[in-house]
Amino acid sequence: MAIELNLPTSLTLLRIALIPLLTIVFYLPWQYSNLACTIIFIIAGFTDWLDGYLARKMKLETAFGAFLDPVADKLMVAFVLVLIVQAQADISVAIASAIIIGREITIASLREWMAEIGQRASVKVSDLGKWKTTTQMLAIAFLLYRDDLMGLPINLMGYWLLYLAAVLTLWSMMNYLSAAFMVMKEKQ
Repeated sequence: MAIELNLPTSLTLLRIALIPLLTIVFYLPWQYSNLACTIIFIIAGFTDWLDGYLARKMKLETAFGAFLDPVADKLMVAFVLVLIVQAQADISVAIASAIIIGREITIASLREWMAEIGQRASVKVSDLGKWKTTTQMLAIAFLLYRDDLMGLPINLMGYWLLYLAAVLTLWSMMNYLSAAFMVMKEKQ
């Protein structure tokens, strides 16, 4: 089976390629590396929105693209959270990051299993999941930037957004697991 590379899939691959670039820039001994990392992360987030939009608008949705897009998202989030935990060694950041990464692995596995039994629609993305993702992306961008901006404590705001994202993460995970258990109960 040949994999067709179209514009949306190429944008998803670009998002994956930005991970090592962001990692290298993160460790550069450069005054503006935090700003550059934040910009790279925002570009990655924009490609996430754009690839889905273009795939639907241009009718270029493919099975490979549908598989690759969430993989790219989870890779970016996991890598960046590991960098943040390493740079800001704080137990609360580590726990919140572990919750987020653990949930992503759990729900990805759950979706794959539900797809195998023909029930993928029962664990589709919810509005709560979208709020979780938005909060998580803002938190990560703030924690990458770290410096105060126009008197706003960006890093502290990033901490609080990360904690909120962790709570939303647990809440959305419980909703997904509950939906999956209802399907399993019906099948018995």
